[in-house]
Amino acid sequence: QTVHPHYALDFVAYLEGPGVYVFVDAHPILEDPKIVRRVKEIGQTFGEGQALVLTAPTHHVPIELDGLARTWSLRPPNREELRDLADRTLADLERQSTVIDLEAGDIDGIVTALQGLTLRQAERLIQHAALQDGAVTAADVPRIRAAKAEQLMSGGVLELIESHTTTLDGVGGFNGLKHWLGLRRQAFLEDVPGLDRPRGLLMTGVPGCGKSLAAKAVAKSWGIPLVLLDPARLYSKYIGESEERLSKALSTVDALSPAVLWIDEIEKGFAAGGTADGGLSTRLLGTFLRWMQERASRVFLMATANDVSALPPELLRKGRFDEIFFVDLPGDTTRHEVLRLQLEARELDPDEFDLDKLAELTHGFSGAEIEMAIVGGLYRAHAAGAGLSEADLVTEVDSTVPLSVSRAEDVARLRAWATARAVPA
Repeated sequence: QTVHPHYALDFVAYLEGPGVYVFVDAHPILEDPKIVRRVKEIGQTFGEGQALVLTAPTHHVPIELDGLARTWSLRPPNREELRDLADRTLADLERQSTVIDLEAGDIDGIVTALQGLTLRQAERLIQHAALQDGAVTAADVPRIRAAKAEQLMSGGVLELIESHTTTLDGVGGFNGLKHWLGLRRQAFLEDVPGLDRPRGLLMTGVPGCGKSLAAKAVAKSWGIPLVLLDPARLYSKYIGESEERLSKALSTVDALSPAVLWIDEIEKGFAAGGTADGGLSTRLLGTFLRWMQERASRVFLMATANDVSALPPELLRKGRFDEIFFVDLPGDTTRHEVLRLQLEARELDPDEFDLDKLAELTHGFSGAEIEMAIVGGLYRAHAAGAGLSEADLVTEVDSTVPLSVSRAEDVARLRAWATARAVPA
């Protein structure tokens, strides 16, 4: 009758001599205070060579067992173990007449995509890729990576962003940021002796100037997943659940590496504040700062903020982020480039428009405002039953009041803050 935990524990207490007694998936029974008490009694009376092992998918240990129980988290398989598994699984599939068309670099890509999974999960993903079309090719690498992300995502805090954005080369402006990232790309994607791996950056600046677009473009350029962490989804009405959500989300991101972790409007989740929430924000910030400082995973953090003054100083100090970039309103050259890229994205010929004139007319416009002027012009042209003309764009520009005018004081305040504290993007 040892199926019942009470009888099982009584039986363990009765046995003498060395032995290891394993209770599988024991987290539900640890919610019973009587069982917790019995476990504690047995642990205190065990002789030499006797041990009670409780397995569970969570790391919660009842406070009654503090000092008696040792928490042990199994590490994910390392790269060598995953490589052995991949070679073995691919060989088995080939013997079953599955077409294996992979170069050595492709197998390395599969191994990288599988990092963070158990060996059983990794084997199933390779087999699933083979079942799709009877072959495993280089095209399956991004599919395996996406399947892993889908498997690991949980709780709604994280979101895998399928970016259809162009690479950094297709984003107007950001010359300083592009140069900075270009110098660090190899050091992030590969292990370079003597170089610390870049950890991340914070972008602040005028809203609508492309901070989020830049985050998406970095992931696209580097060929790694983009994972969005929404700080607003962390908060729960139950005590302790918010901290658990954050810890679980950060562990998931570590398992997804290499990846770009994008936190949009970070001030909404980790703002400097008082004790109105019972210290919850402070505890979340502490957990996040500890992860930023101690993580060893290949995760590049890209955080954006519209109101950087709301962030606590300990988040902004050197060592948390590699650099803080300020994204200002685009200059003449950048506006010209943004106009060209936006027209080309809509399959329009930029040579049919006087981009120099339009760039001058859009002085003080953000990239988002330029884009919406083109969208408005297209609606105007469609309503008239004609193609987009320069006159349509001029009309839209003239009817738009940019943020630099309607919120001139806020823009000036942002620029004043960034003068000595941030690097121009």
